[in-house]
Amino acid sequence: FQSHDERYAFIAEWYDPNASLFRRYELLYYPKDGSIEMYDVKNRRTFLKRTQYESLHLEDLYVGSKITVFSRHLSIVDYGNLYTSRKLGSRKERTLALIKPDAMHKIGELIDIIINSGLTITKAKMMLLSRKEAADFYVDHRAKPFYHELLQFITSGPVLAMEILGDDAVSKWKAIVGPANPTATETDTLDSIRENFGHGGLRDAAHGPDSVASAAKELELFFPSSGGRGPMSSATFTNCTCCIIKPHAVNEGLTGKIIKAILKEGFQISALQMFNMERPNAEEFYEIYRGVVPEYLEMVSELCSGPCIAMEITPSEPPKVFRDFCGPSDPELARHLRPGTLRAVFGKNKIQNAVHCTDLPEDGILEVR
Repeated sequence: FQSHDERYAFIAEWYDPNASLFRRYELLYYPKDGSIEMYDVKNRRTFLKRTQYESLHLEDLYVGSKITVFSRHLSIVDYGNLYTSRKLGSRKERTLALIKPDAMHKIGELIDIIINSGLTITKAKMMLLSRKEAADFYVDHRAKPFYHELLQFITSGPVLAMEILGDDAVSKWKAIVGPANPTATETDTLDSIRENFGHGGLRDAAHGPDSVASAAKELELFFPSSGGRGPMSSATFTNCTCCIIKPHAVNEGLTGKIIKAILKEGFQISALQMFNMERPNAEEFYEIYRGVVPEYLEMVSELCSGPCIAMEITPSEPPKVFRDFCGPSDPELARHLRPGTLRAVFGKNKIQNAVHCTDLPEDGILEVR
């Protein structure tokens, strides 16, 4: 039961490019009618009167999230009061979801499983682990007879590391992954990732830490908080195309489905990373469209409105042109002319057309970098 005026409070920051400083706001969210209100903390005045804002949902609001309110890109940096912190923050946990080399061809399905379980992917990067990084990761298995085989397997190809967030995320993800040695007699393994995607033994598709402490330690290895780079990206920077899943599509939970479609078409995803693009970077990225495409400013706003996923796409066999598979930039046009293309299937309009892809072959490596 939600009382009529139940509200949650958050502290949000906005970078003002004109003044080159961060402005801080208190953001109030009313779950009953999905309305929001904003106060300018420094000037102690109302910045936005209570108004309904349908594109913002309670699950979008957590410490560390990036949201857009009337084209203003805000970062949630803290809870605004004890009530909100206790109600929303107490069960929120972060954990590591690691997809191992043997299941990398199924990352679309696995990302779908994560999203459908109600967990939020907050970081993602396809990586190549060095032997030392693998040894650090599996330090607890050092005395096991299969230790060296384990290191060999985890360094045999790219892995996909993700930070996932949600209520009781550690135990929830661990249950989804399933036990280390699933057997058909165990009821809790029947629908687990290891049962459905694993190949037995060490080739067990995915990993999840077994405690909050382990999760923090392992996340630090893959996504160092110190600003370090962590394991090396799996990008090849050769004969490749750049594809970006736009923020609206990520927000709508389409990431897994788009990746599945790309892989099904025969293309390879040789690198992947989730990131938030700042406006100056988005402007630079779309520089060639400035003054050419009337939607340039809206395209920039969309690209920096939330997390996006950049991928390095390498050619299919037999070779196909990835740009053709993306389809015309206008999804309406795509649905008429190229109904099976990514934009026809997943796009909404010319701005929110699901994906960006490299227009010119020579720009592929440049954009991936």
